[in-house]
Amino acid sequence: MNVLAYLIPISLVLGGLGLAAFLYTVKSRQYDDPEGDAQRILSDEYDDRPKS
Repeated sequence: MNVLAYLIPISLVLGGLGLAAFLYTVKSRQYDDPEGDAQRILSDEYDDRPKS
């Protein structure tokens, strides 16, 4: 039971850090256009490979 006195605060701190990281990514607009990124990765328009 003494282990729970350590594990509960540690898990709350780690959960808070994860939430803070998620909120930071939302505020920095990293999730704005996931559909556009999915289309660009499949497109050959921006292909940087040398043509042979």
